[in-house]
Amino acid sequence: MSVYDLFHLEGKTALVTGGARGLGKSIAKALSEAGARIIITDIHVEEARQAVQEMTPASEQHFALEMNVTDEESVQSTINQITEEYGGIHILVNNAGTVQKKPTIEMSLKEWQTTMNVNVDGVFLTSKFVAEHMMNRGGGTIINMASMSSFISNTEAQSAYNASKGAVHTMTKCFALEWADDSIRVNAIAPGYMETDMTKPIFQPGGELAHVLDYVPMKRLGKPEELGGMAVYLASDASSFVTGSTFVIDGGYTIW
Repeated sequence: MSVYDLFHLEGKTALVTGGARGLGKSIAKALSEAGARIIITDIHVEEARQAVQEMTPASEQHFALEMNVTDEESVQSTINQITEEYGGIHILVNNAGTVQKKPTIEMSLKEWQTTMNVNVDGVFLTSKFVAEHMMNRGGGTIINMASMSSFISNTEAQSAYNASKGAVHTMTKCFALEWADDSIRVNAIAPGYMETDMTKPIFQPGGELAHVLDYVPMKRLGKPEELGGMAVYLASDASSFVTGSTFVIDGGYTIW
């Protein structure tokens, strides 16, 4: 088998949660370029539809659906719809997430729970229902979006986010162990500070987080497309002996 054959995703269907914008949109694009059919789910379904239209090649083979990862009924019914109408899910990317930069002492329980509901409960629910379908069809691969904040506390106050991403890192190992016998591989990508339309202004000179670049050995932000190669690797047969791992892509931030 050639290296190209190891990496290609032709004939595979990939579900990307929260893929209407940012990192999820970029990962969905990379998977589509490797040959996968993409289904983006998002609470912002119109933005998801626009993201699908921008994909190449063959945007008509990709689809967008509304799904709320914190709502068990929404997750279960959407995944059932995907498996019935589109022939199953080979690849799941648990990308939907949220962050609140707020000191712990100023954070309400509701704010804490909002972060946990999206970043932890959402990964649990989506993985659970997708894995059940994968078991019935002979396996698959799940990619969770963790963070370098799964391992460090960062320089700013965001305890809820860091705790939630630490949970994603651990859930990745737990799911991988539980489902290895079912031929389901589970891994995670842990990005560092990434440049998106939403984050770019706060990292510019004078911005709220401009100082963090002093801690990045490569002295720049990551670009969303720099996650695509890892996503394709983890989704493909190139990583057939890889499970339970979290891959940090942070420009060296966690070296310190």
